Amino acid sequence: MNIAIVGTGYVGLVTGTCLAEGGNTVICVDIDEAKVLAMQEGKIPIYEPGLEEIFERNIKAERLQFTTSLEAAVADAEVIFLALPTPPKDDGSADLSYILSVADKLGPLLKKYVVVVDKSTVPVGTAAQVRERIAATAKTSFDVVSNPEFLREGFAVKDFTTPDRVVIGSSSAQAKEVMGELYAPFVEEDRPLYFMDESSAELSKYAANTFLTLKISFMNEIANRSEKLGANVDDVRRAIGSDARIGKRFLFPGIGYGGSCFPKDIRALHKTAQDHDYDFALLDSIVKLNAHQKLVLVEKLKEHFGQDLTGKTFALWGLAFKPDTDDVREAPSLYIIDSILEAGGKVVAYDPEANDNVRKLYDQHDTRLTFVDNSPYAALHDADALLIATEWSAFRSADLKRIADLLKTPTVFDGRNIYELSTMKAHGFHYESIGRPKVLQK
Repeated sequence: MNIAIVGTGYVGLVTGTCLAEGGNTVICVDIDEAKVLAMQEGKIPIYEPGLEEIFERNIKAERLQFTTSLEAAVADAEVIFLALPTPPKDDGSADLSYILSVADKLGPLLKKYVVVVDKSTVPVGTAAQVRERIAATAKTSFDVVSNPEFLREGFAVKDFTTPDRVVIGSSSAQAKEVMGELYAPFVEEDRPLYFMDESSAELSKYAANTFLTLKISFMNEIANRSEKLGANVDDVRRAIGSDARIGKRFLFPGIGYGGSCFPKDIRALHKTAQDHDYDFALLDSIVKLNAHQKLVLVEKLKEHFGQDLTGKTFALWGLAFKPDTDDVREAPSLYIIDSILEAGGKVVAYDPEANDNVRKLYDQHDTRLTFVDNSPYAALHDADALLIATEWSAFRSADLKRIADLLKTPTVFDGRNIYELSTMKAHGFHYESIGRPKVLQK
């Protein structure tokens, strides 16, 4: 098929590249001229494992192209994906201005029947709004479909090409046939394609993300209680995760969720509930719990070193909100940095991919926050303690003896529970993690 992707952010670029890999001819359009030029030259603007290879391959095969012209992108398109930002407004509602602005422009450009797909995460009722905006100026028939994305950063290529499910919201038989043909290479019996109405499809994305944040928040609460009660959350997690009704995934405690999706989607669903006079009390609790959890590691730090951290330097491993991405939006690391700086301490940070993204957020002349780019061990020299905020695989296999030798004292505060308690004890560390007993120095 001929496909147009409007918006080359994370979702748009992954969707376009994977659809091209599936044999379609894809034109991606973006208003950022410098970004489009770079992509035309084969330079990928985001870090996502596995994406660069198929990005380059499909550009060479001329199945993947880039332009700044909306008209050129949609001229021959059979399906138009809207993969545009929906940032939160001050009241928490999703800002649909980017999507609706493009919808206003599409009408006059349509020359034949086309399926317009809302790929962005949008509140219930958006498909109807997009349909109304396009219909105001369209001279040909079209359908608007809701097709929410379920892409995990770090696993996005796998999630698109071998999805757990594909959700299609449409009441049009013709649109369902087009979308079924488009996704046929990616779905099988155990990877189903679900057809439903547009509102149900729109709500399904918010419901999925909310449930995942609920599991995360629940385990963080159990972890916090475990510390008070002398229990080990690892044992609790394994016990309840073996129950098929609960499952093992998303039961790992830590220092809260971040990223571009969970915080934004929770706020948007909460605002939608308010707009319909529904008190979604569970969402209030999730937001409150997560805000507290992001600072749990700093609370442990201050309990150990005192409230005033003046004169103390802390190494921070991990800045991205999760491994295998450079995304630092709502990352717990940012809250940790701010809290340490406010208490008078200094931070030396390292992340394999996200250093530059965090640099942009802080005063480059503030010597209280510095970065090392070559090695995580370079952050440890004369630091009073090591804090771990992201569970990069390289950190899991780190040389513990080297860590102990480089720190002023062998002290580690682990927000992701990446080390075994017995191992840290054997190496003489003071080690504090989430929901597990402290390991004290001999």
